[in-house]
Amino acid sequence: MTDSLPQPFDVKLMNIAASVLFMVCGVMVLAAGFLWALRNPVFAIGGITVGGDVAHNNAVTLRANVAPHLRGTFFTTDLAETRAAFEAVPWVRRAVVQREFPNRLRVLLHEHQPVALWGQEGDSTLVNSFGEVFEANVGDVEQDDLPRLRGPEGQSAQVLAMYQAIAPQLDAIDLTVSELVLTGRGSWQAVLDSGATLELGRGTPAEVGARVQRFTHTLTQVTSKYGRRADALESADLRHGDGYALRLRGVTTVLTDGAKKPEQK
Repeated sequence: MTDSLPQPFDVKLMNIAASVLFMVCGVMVLAAGFLWALRNPVFAIGGITVGGDVAHNNAVTLRANVAPHLRGTFFTTDLAETRAAFEAVPWVRRAVVQREFPNRLRVLLHEHQPVALWGQEGDSTLVNSFGEVFEANVGDVEQDDLPRLRGPEGQSAQVLAMYQAIAPQLDAIDLTVSELVLTGRGSWQAVLDSGATLELGRGTPAEVGARVQRFTHTLTQVTSKYGRRADALESADLRHGDGYALRLRGVTTVLTDGAKKPEQK
């Protein structure tokens, strides 16, 4: 039996070098193929399918706003950048972007649902159902009776929560809030569609809501004493701890022989 001779070191080294070179070539070929696929016009973005909420947008406006931001191919386009481009379009609150092989993108849009105007008269800002402020053409709003909310920057959700707490109570006696204001000092003021003003004072929705509830439960009784209805209200101050003060249209605050001063309740 003959023992096999050990392989010379230089032969081993050549075999190792050849294996390494073969692997490197293989990796380079794969990388070249991958880069070719990435850059091949076959994989250029061929179209975008848009679904979801598109009541305030159409293909023309979306293309005009988004197309300049699309870069790369199906494989290289930045989905986060594409999503941001769609979310920059007016009325779009959120966009979900996915790839659709071989060369399309699918986008699902969620639009803002406006529930109120925000800021001063003439501003183009609105509040959505999440209490977020967004910019849009107010003329595109379908509802023509949205209330106007005002307050310090960043407090839109708080103002909306207060509106949702008190508006239904006032609606119950046919008084509609057209404007709600949170002042810089933290006090609440409401204006009704009749022009009447309500000083609501400070507090949480629960605290202010309790004062409004006391007001709405007794207003009709108070106004009837002076031969008036609730819509004769000109102003009310609900900041009193044990009642509220009223001013009614056609009822003087000066005592005369035939008139009485409105009482606190």
